[in-house]
Amino acid sequence: MRKLYKMSLYNFRGKIELGDVTSHNIKQLKLLNQVVFPVSYNDKFYKDVLEAGELAKLAYYNDMVVGGVCCRIDISEGQRRLYIMTLGCLAPYRRLGIGTKMLQHVLNFVEKDGNFHAIFLHVQVNNDSALEFYKKFGFEVVETKEHYYKRIEPADANVLQKTLIPSKD
Repeated sequence: MRKLYKMSLYNFRGKIELGDVTSHNIKQLKLLNQVVFPVSYNDKFYKDVLEAGELAKLAYYNDMVVGGVCCRIDISEGQRRLYIMTLGCLAPYRRLGIGTKMLQHVLNFVEKDGNFHAIFLHVQVNNDSALEFYKKFGFEVVETKEHYYKRIEPADANVLQKTLIPSKD
């Protein structure tokens, strides 16, 4: 009996699910973002997130909120792009596939839509683990914005982009 117990415990994998952001759980997203990110987001950010539908998700690991992703559609220079405003996971739950599940949701969304030129986001220049993570999914550093962040060091951000529809230049 003891051997069987150890084996089943050893084979246990956590359940990762994504859920909608609603007025009932938006405070969980706020708290998560306060812990995960070095910047704070204002009330308008969270108001917009409530209206984002499939572009905002909470990540659950064994039914506990441990991550979140929030995106918005950006139209500039005649190109429709998806901007990842936040994608983060609590430190003890990193490297379990939760970030991958959230990013895969975003990639599936843009693929299903079929009308996005690119996906882009900002990453603090010293965040090597985030840079590595996004590069695995085909994102490239396309620009570095100096003094992008206020009140955090370093203040510079890399702009990462995954091009979906090449521009016609």
